[in-house]
Amino acid sequence: MTLKRKMACLTCCLVLVLVVFNLTTAKLTNAQDINSEIFGYLIIPHARAPETYDAGFSMYVAAWPLLQKYPGNSFQSGLPGTWLFAKKPDPKPQDDIYSDIEGGLGWWRDTRFATETPKFITGGVSLNFETWCNGPGAGKGRDWSTNNGKYGMAQITPNILWPPDGLNLKQGTSGEFLGYGYLPLPLTEPKTKTNGVDVPTGNQCWTLFLNSGNFKGPVGFFTPYFFSEATTRNPHLAGIFLDSTPSDPNRAIQMETQYIPSIVAKSADGNTYARTTVVQFPCDEKGESLVLQNCAVYNKAALWDSVKDWFDGGEPATGSIDSKGVALYEFQEGGYATWEIRSGENAGRNRERSDRFPVDWASFAKPKALDKYSYGYHWEADKVNQVDTKNGKLINIPEYFKLEQGEGDRKKWVVVAAEDVPEDTGLTEVKYERHDGSKSGPYITPEEADSCWKKPGPVAGPLKAEPGDGSVVTYYWYRFADQPSLFNADLTDDEREQLQKRVEMIHRTWTKDRDYLPPPTSGTLADIDPALIVTPPEGLEIGYVPIVTRQEWGEK
Repeated sequence: MTLKRKMACLTCCLVLVLVVFNLTTAKLTNAQDINSEIFGYLIIPHARAPETYDAGFSMYVAAWPLLQKYPGNSFQSGLPGTWLFAKKPDPKPQDDIYSDIEGGLGWWRDTRFATETPKFITGGVSLNFETWCNGPGAGKGRDWSTNNGKYGMAQITPNILWPPDGLNLKQGTSGEFLGYGYLPLPLTEPKTKTNGVDVPTGNQCWTLFLNSGNFKGPVGFFTPYFFSEATTRNPHLAGIFLDSTPSDPNRAIQMETQYIPSIVAKSADGNTYARTTVVQFPCDEKGESLVLQNCAVYNKAALWDSVKDWFDGGEPATGSIDSKGVALYEFQEGGYATWEIRSGENAGRNRERSDRFPVDWASFAKPKALDKYSYGYHWEADKVNQVDTKNGKLINIPEYFKLEQGEGDRKKWVVVAAEDVPEDTGLTEVKYERHDGSKSGPYITPEEADSCWKKPGPVAGPLKAEPGDGSVVTYYWYRFADQPSLFNADLTDDEREQLQKRVEMIHRTWTKDRDYLPPPTSGTLADIDPALIVTPPEGLEIGYVPIVTRQEWGEK
């Protein structure tokens, strides 16, 4: 979501000490290894879609608190998500040409204002992770002297504040569904030169659409230059990235987890045990977990064609997906997990096979196509705990495991009850405490008078909002074409003005309270954090957007 391969590049050193994830124990022995973790994927199989549905996707993903207590920013996991790649060129270049859109719901190591409730990032990746873009004003690193993707997305909506730490959902969200997807829109025109170099840039502006309980519609788009900029240094790769190439309709859908804290300990009798923090899944009245539904792929008849006709002088496009351009993934049986408990001195890094063993996930969870277009899990009632919380029912999966011989010479972690864990391991006395993250520093955008944030600068502000993660965001209202990202998108003044006119057309016609993406089959839609839903000031309703310039801790 996401997370995905980008997160390997985000990985900082995971040499953990107790204060990193606020772990306390009554007993610590030399046999305990606190440098251990759960790592792996939940694989969600589906039938292939026709190759002609190559203009984006959408899906509805359940949002829930994966961990009972947020353990600190070593924790990294997505909820179910995908990777949107351009179709592979033929012949394929010899170079490594990784570039995609792979964001989604989750928690990341560079999240500064995290809570148990997940956030959403866009996760655009330029060539081989040279830069990445996690939303308007959010990208690789915090040094604003380099672009690094922080200018990779332009905001369209006048109704959402997008903090650099990620888009917050309403606190307490637990099993509701966030609908999201990316479709290309012809907001710009193709270019024959890119930043003065004789390589082209296409006009596919991959636009994030959301369907939530309190906001519906387009949020922002990746500027084509975000993908094509790398070709100015690699001309032989021109024309193969998402700025100009259709998307691959057949993508993996998985849930990627890179770090859930655990402790491994040996007992006096020589057996090895592990305890993890409490991991949770949503739960319905049947005791099953619906985590994903209505995964669709599109062709250009879904939206592109009507928008292009509109921009060329035709009738206004409604912005709603045309059903004749939609194909739904059909989920299949055969899902599985690759979760491992990894331990040893090199925790968090590549390690020897002897330090990593699979979790016997299949003993307590059965992946299941709940119907043709819905996917989730059936739980073995004697292995999991169903608990009632203030936000609804949740399944707590097993915490305790014992390392036993599996098939062949491969060991595996099998579920054991707490009472079967020897007292001398100290594991039953471990407590995973919540980490409050209060030492995280602020996000501060450039304040120099000649920066693109100040010149020509905003037309109103500063204003403040207080989302439920404990932060305070400062924002200003900018004329759409004068937002900082568009001064870093290889656009001339005339090209920005043309873009301004097109977005004003959208602002007049596409409101935030009607469906654009096809609605989900079942369940309730999740809400964006209400503090991040805004109304334009009088006179700024058309052609203006709110841009966050700072995020910091509020008073506690």
